[in-house]
Amino acid sequence: MANPLGVGWINQVSRLAKPTPAGRFGSFAVQVQRVNALEPKFEPMTDVELREHAHKLRLRARQGDSLNSLLPEAFALVRESAKRTIGQRQFDVQVMGGIAIHNKCIAELETGEGKTLVATMPTFLNALPGKGVYVVTVNDYLAKRDADWMGEVYRHLGMTVGCIQTGQPDGSRRAAYTSDITYGTSKEMGFDFLRDELKRLQLGDTHRKSFEQAFLGRGEHQESETPVQRTHYFAVVDEADSILIDEARTPLIIGANNQPTNEEATAYYGADQLAETLIRIKDYKYDPIERKAELTATGRRKVQSRAAHPSFVALTVDSVYEYVERALRAQIAYLRDRDYVVHDGEVIIVDEFTGRMMPGRQWQDGLHQAIQAKEAIEITLETITAARVTVQDFFKRFGKLAGMTGTATSDASELRRIYKVGVMKIPTNRTCGRVWLPDRVFSTEEEKFRAVAAQVVDWNQHGAPVLIGTRSIEKSEKLSALLAESGIEHQVLNAKNHEIEAQIVVQAGQKGRVTVATNMAGRGTDIKLGEGVAALGGLHVIGTERHESRRIDRQLAGRSARQGDPGLCQFFVSLDDEIVEAFGEKPAARIRKRNTGKGELTSIGWRRFFVTAQRKKEHQHFKDRKMLMHYEKQRAEMRKNMGLNPVLG
Repeated sequence: MANPLGVGWINQVSRLAKPTPAGRFGSFAVQVQRVNALEPKFEPMTDVELREHAHKLRLRARQGDSLNSLLPEAFALVRESAKRTIGQRQFDVQVMGGIAIHNKCIAELETGEGKTLVATMPTFLNALPGKGVYVVTVNDYLAKRDADWMGEVYRHLGMTVGCIQTGQPDGSRRAAYTSDITYGTSKEMGFDFLRDELKRLQLGDTHRKSFEQAFLGRGEHQESETPVQRTHYFAVVDEADSILIDEARTPLIIGANNQPTNEEATAYYGADQLAETLIRIKDYKYDPIERKAELTATGRRKVQSRAAHPSFVALTVDSVYEYVERALRAQIAYLRDRDYVVHDGEVIIVDEFTGRMMPGRQWQDGLHQAIQAKEAIEITLETITAARVTVQDFFKRFGKLAGMTGTATSDASELRRIYKVGVMKIPTNRTCGRVWLPDRVFSTEEEKFRAVAAQVVDWNQHGAPVLIGTRSIEKSEKLSALLAESGIEHQVLNAKNHEIEAQIVVQAGQKGRVTVATNMAGRGTDIKLGEGVAALGGLHVIGTERHESRRIDRQLAGRSARQGDPGLCQFFVSLDDEIVEAFGEKPAARIRKRNTGKGELTSIGWRRFFVTAQRKKEHQHFKDRKMLMHYEKQRAEMRKNMGLNPVLG
């Protein structure tokens, strides 16, 4: 089999053109050869000798030796440690991925190429100076799994490993952050940063320490009042596209409780009831892209006629308009079992990218309370901002940032401009065997789902395992009902049973297995094919809707054909899909009306239509992220000019 890193002498020549992609590839490939050359040196060593050599590297790093000069030895040590502890040896392409990460790149590796193992090498190397390395994952389960699993590799070489989990007390968090390597989610690490800023405010940054505090470590503050994080030295971000791009629009906010009065709570319920009587277009306009409603002159007159209602007795007319427009937004833009679920009398937000529930999170500016009124449940505390930071701003605070993902090249320019990181596509260890079938387009959602069910029945009769990705909990349950009607035994994985998602997804490659899941469910879990499944074409993946980002579609498709296995992917779409509204609400309505009842639309033009819609949505989200970055930058500058901390208040 040909070497995926190419011919050695060509790489030697290519590395002379360093600033170019070819030059960088050649340079990294030459470094891989240097790592390989050290393997015979470390293989005969005992475990004690390996640990002693790792300790010598640590001393050299702290004495000022450059990490680049230590890279071949550090990477070779980690490779040997991985072989002895977890029984896995990094392939040459994985070593190259690690080199790319060390050089402040997002390494794009196909799904199933072992990104978790790739990260161990640059993480160990950058932990040598003792300043702490954060490895950031998308959820608590993966953080704990990776810390336990890869922790064996690090501990074998004398490194300490910590893990941050939701609900952890400050003492445990502080201990985790003082470790050489700390695993956790962007959400938990971001909130720890905000809590630390609030603690510094309470302690007083300009507080002059007494002799006892400065030199004897004694002071009047309890340990729980002191910050938990160290300096932001280096972060390795797993699923970097999801965290650095998709979550970039989501600010992390610590709120201070602001108990609504009885009058305010009554106003939320009253506005919801009033909003239900308003007629779209005549009484209000709705912008599906901005997800905002605005009353027309007719609508305002209708609201004015009700402004004297007991529900609004304490409000001005302008305030009533705001309550009603917020209620309209809650009714139209935020759907139950898609954007949120109601569990034990609480509105719990569902993450739009992962399909997971996010307990404890709230929408801001009264929107959460408007949704509670819509669902006729108790209005809870509204929060006012005590501290906030965007995901963008948090990660820009790191002196060095890198990561890995399966999909990043399409957003390379944005990552380079915002985070100053490059993107490098790493070749696969084996040729990818994924087959992409053309999209099937239908005029209505009902026709689409029935076609999906029929296709699943056909594939299931041959014994091929099928994984079906949906965009919402509601859609996954609708499809589940159709499969049950067709007599197909299957499992449903959505935000309502996310506790066992990894155990369900890992079995999705077994013969005859049918799994219905939200698009991102079980991300990071390796799906291994059952016996005889490769001969049936591997795992068959169906997407039931085109996402607003091509990357999410590629991530779903990437659940199949891992590590050279065969696999198949096909998307089923309809004119009822939300993405069609990228062309505007009225044009979308005209297109749907014109093609109602036409069944499957086989023209290639319809496939191009959905590609165009997707690009429009991607461009809109890019503009939103750009606007958010501009707004946050202005806000930070304004607060700095006023002598205030930019993340507080």
